[in-house]
Amino acid sequence: MTQPAPRLPLASEAATLALGAALAKGALPGRVLFLSGDLGAGKTTLVRGFLRALGWTGRVKSPTYALVELYALSGLNLYHFDFYRFKDREEWVSSGFREHFNPESLCIVEWPEMAEGLLSPPDLHVTLEISEPGRRASFLAHSHAGREWRSAALASLLRS
Repeated sequence: MTQPAPRLPLASEAATLALGAALAKGALPGRVLFLSGDLGAGKTTLVRGFLRALGWTGRVKSPTYALVELYALSGLNLYHFDFYRFKDREEWVSSGFREHFNPESLCIVEWPEMAEGLLSPPDLHVTLEISEPGRRASFLAHSHAGREWRSAALASLLRS
């Protein structure tokens, strides 16, 4: 059952990184996070905060051209997808990406709408919007795990 999407103002890049870090506390195998928003809305910045909170010290880049980046973190395989360049359904079918969406992996998908109808609903869908003076995030949970994830992340942000 889908829950309403609360909105959170993100006044700066630091706030977007903090949101990523808060979401990282719910980083569990089998979970799926969708990130939507216009170019420059902060999707990759959020992922950078997420990965930094999990201890990743290397470079974090948008996988726009590679389509996917794998981050192996203490027994967790985190796949960061970017489907911005997808043109048709056949690209998804021939990519072999479906195998990464499994109980052992955590998947974060930027531009999920480009693979619409090919992906199962995520646990949590975060939409980032440009909203002066910064950004605004909304959260749509599609599963019990997603509702728990969203609640824990928002509670973590309120405590900090």
